Amino acid sequence: MTLEIMITYAVLLLAVTLFVTEKLRTDLVAVLVMVILPWTGVITASEAFAGFSSNAVISVMAVMLIGYGVDRSGIMAVVAEFITKRVGKKEKNVMVSTSATVGIISSFMQNIGAAALFLPALRKIGRNANIPVSKIIMPMGFAAILGGTLTMVASGPLIILNDLLMESGNDPFNLFAVTPIGLALLGAGILYFYLFGRWVLPAAKGETKPSITEEIRKTYNLPADIYEVTIPANSSLAGKSIEELEIWTTYGINILALSEAGSHLYSPWRKTRLQENQTIAVLGSQDNVTAFAENHQLTVKDNLKVFANLENEDRAGFAEIVIPPKSRMVGKKLADIGFRKNYKLEPVAFITRDGEKHNLSEVPFEAGMQMIIFGRWEDILRLKTSHDFAVLTEVQPPEPEPKTDKKKYALLSIAVAIGLVLAGFQLSLSFFTGAMLMILLGVIPKEEIYPAIDWKTVFLLAGLIPMGTAFENSGAAEYTASGIINLVGGWGTLGILFVIAIISMFFSLFMSNVAATVLLVPLVIMMGNSLGIDPTGLALLVAVSASNSFVLPTHQVNAFIMGPGGYRNADYMKAGSLMSVIFLIVSVTMIYLFFV
Repeated sequence: MTLEIMITYAVLLLAVTLFVTEKLRTDLVAVLVMVILPWTGVITASEAFAGFSSNAVISVMAVMLIGYGVDRSGIMAVVAEFITKRVGKKEKNVMVSTSATVGIISSFMQNIGAAALFLPALRKIGRNANIPVSKIIMPMGFAAILGGTLTMVASGPLIILNDLLMESGNDPFNLFAVTPIGLALLGAGILYFYLFGRWVLPAAKGETKPSITEEIRKTYNLPADIYEVTIPANSSLAGKSIEELEIWTTYGINILALSEAGSHLYSPWRKTRLQENQTIAVLGSQDNVTAFAENHQLTVKDNLKVFANLENEDRAGFAEIVIPPKSRMVGKKLADIGFRKNYKLEPVAFITRDGEKHNLSEVPFEAGMQMIIFGRWEDILRLKTSHDFAVLTEVQPPEPEPKTDKKKYALLSIAVAIGLVLAGFQLSLSFFTGAMLMILLGVIPKEEIYPAIDWKTVFLLAGLIPMGTAFENSGAAEYTASGIINLVGGWGTLGILFVIAIISMFFSLFMSNVAATVLLVPLVIMMGNSLGIDPTGLALLVAVSASNSFVLPTHQVNAFIMGPGGYRNADYMKAGSLMSVIFLIVSVTMIYLFFV
């Protein structure tokens, strides 16, 4: 063992230790490795920073932009609505349809983005159908991870694989080379939960930490549902102001928004007059809304279409506010200050200092009085700037509203990117062309270009590529491969494939799956050449197996769904262990049959 090999192993050990202990953020660990290696003399400074110009890093940035554009255009929201409308309320139907859809979506956008897209819909379905969310969220999350194996741009390990193959003198894979393996894995994952979900998934009710809206709703016993109502020509509402209807005292409902000819007005002022052909969003119990609609000849829609954003808890919800002692509002009434008109927020209930809840009425504000409001988070955040109201609810800035008029441009950009790849052009150039089209056509606003890119992932990729170079230059890759060959060389092709898949899975559980791919691909290429096994097949197995991360909530998708699903580490061990075994068997079998 040479000094260069010992230094390379030492840097690797440092990186793995920092990854496992989480003493340093993963992207900073990668940058640290990138900085240390050239100082040791194992690689040059040019080689250390070459990752930033690599095809893999540029491709990842392009895929992030395209995925953001797809989400920004509202295409995925349409897909989610289409699916959730047609699956009904049966647990297995919900699980199969959403898991399959999320898996396919994950083939061209970040898997955590696909999971985040469907999470609000699953929460709503679970609440309406009385299905524990723990029974449907984990299958969806696992499907998002499995969907990362459907195309060569679906995950970081697969994107970087082609670069590693070309550096070793092997031909890269085409865009859909991995699709048969991905489809087999996604299908196996869905079938696994369909057959065994009732035994491996926890039956916990609700979330370990309720959402802000859910917590306020339960605390003050507020209505949970929002309905869309259209005003026909014969309705007695036409021409009347909201104040004249006395809907708060008579029906106990609130008008949250009003739409006419594509123009939306949130929390319309009490003097606003309703007109025929308008659509209004109302908050209240089903019985009260039904009575309101029948008395005024209104049509209640089955689902929210115009104001779907109001039932998305990432965009709107309940909040608590309080009147400070020195507020100018003390002694005034809602009617005096035009609360709805000025703040675009709907008052739902007053809470006096003695803790009693009162329906909306001409009650003067008192210092210390609380008020429950409903509105978009962006409007609630603006209220925080007022010295007359103190917002007690912690509110995060919402994601931008989808640009629904840009769907066709987003689809055109994706088609161009994929078409260029299929025509044989370089992956990075093809997808960046598609991303640039999205920018030029207005799908991605120019001020959102840089926030759309996850720069932590970019630096993680760019920083770890030099580690692979160091393994190659120092001879550590050849040394390690020789050791593994001596150990498993006589086990036969299938045995070797299983060993490689298990090592890749183990590495991905405790460190970045990209890091595992960068480290292991050069090793298995050498092993393949020495053992007479197609090295590209072994390399593909490493990149695919890097997504076999289900036993612990270390994968970003598993970490993301842990809270909403009410999961514990033991739940991942229970459901993820068998899923990992299934993944192992399916991936090795497919590689053995089609690639080696």
